Amino acid sequence: MPGEVPSDVQFMRLALQQAEHARRGGEVPVGAVLVQEGRVVATGANRPIGTDDPTAHAEVEAIRSGGRSLGSYRLTNTTLYVTLEPCPMCASAIVHARVRRLVFGAWDRRAGAAGSVIDLFSLPGLNHRVDVFGGVLMEECAGLLKAFFAGRRL
Repeated sequence: MPGEVPSDVQFMRLALQQAEHARRGGEVPVGAVLVQEGRVVATGANRPIGTDDPTAHAEVEAIRSGGRSLGSYRLTNTTLYVTLEPCPMCASAIVHARVRRLVFGAWDRRAGAAGSVIDLFSLPGLNHRVDVFGGVLMEECAGLLKAFFAGRRL
C-alpha cells in the first residue's frame, strides 16, 4: 500500500538477502540492514574470510557504511536488523554507535550477547541503551545458517 511504513519483517527479509550474499561468497550467512526513519541507509554482509578481517561481521559492516552514509559515527534514531544475535564485539559496536533499536532473527546459543550467553545490552554503567527485540523470522534466519553448516560437514 502507498504510504505504508515498512515492518520489521520486511527489513529482516532485506537482511536475509544480505546473508544470502555472504553465503554465496563463502562466508557464514549473516546479513544486516541499518534503517533510519523507514529508509535503508546501509547494509552489511559477513566478510571476515574474504577480507582477512576478523571484525568484518555483518553488523560492523553495516555500522561502518552507515557512519559514512550519515556523516557521523553516532547512528542515533536508527534500527539495525541482523539475521543472527550479535556477538559481544558487535553488541559493543552497536552500543558505541548509539543505535536506538536492534532487531535480530536467530538466537546464537554459543556466542550471542543479547541474552543467549551474556546480555551485554543490560550491563550497568553503559553510556547508551539499545532497545533489543529477537526472534523476527527466526526459522528462516536459523535455517539459512543450519543449511550452510550442514553443507560444510559433507
